[in-house]
Amino acid sequence: MIRLHTHWLRRRRLGASESADRDFLLQRVQPALSGLMDGSLSTLAPIFAVALATHQPRTAFYTGLATALGAGVSMAFSEGLSDTGDLTGRGNPFVRGGITGGGTFVGGAFHTLPFLVGNYRVAILAAVVVVAVELVVLAALRSIFFRTSFASSFVSVTLGGVIIASISSGLGVAAS
Repeated sequence: MIRLHTHWLRRRRLGASESADRDFLLQRVQPALSGLMDGSLSTLAPIFAVALATHQPRTAFYTGLATALGAGVSMAFSEGLSDTGDLTGRGNPFVRGGITGGGTFVGGAFHTLPFLVGNYRVAILAAVVVVAVELVVLAALRSIFFRTSFASSFVSVTLGGVIIASISSGLGVAAS
């Protein structure tokens, strides 16, 4: 993402056309951000529900990995098949699908990694910290590329995370 931001700033300095900026946003940034947000948010429920229900970090890790992989493939196909890009100007569907699917996998995999730690409490705490960092990064990316206020972006992204975390925590506790 830093590379995308650097590319974005360089294009701004060189006076890239508004049309080229729009294409870059539609064809690269939007699919990447959509994938990252989907992966970061949609994978929270299964990972944390399993972790809270079983108190087994390894089980939560494999659940998270399977969820991130499945969500990545699903988002790649859904984005790639959503339109050809000819009418909408959203670019090559295979490229968009790859960007979205890759972003979804990355977004879901980051907060799965803490569950490689064998201690349940340490893994949960580390995963919560990773999720918090993910939410800040997502809000910052939205703010940078889509010219929204950081506060507004943070509230929007965090609201989704809180809703999902509440549901998954409730299910995890109920199952234990």
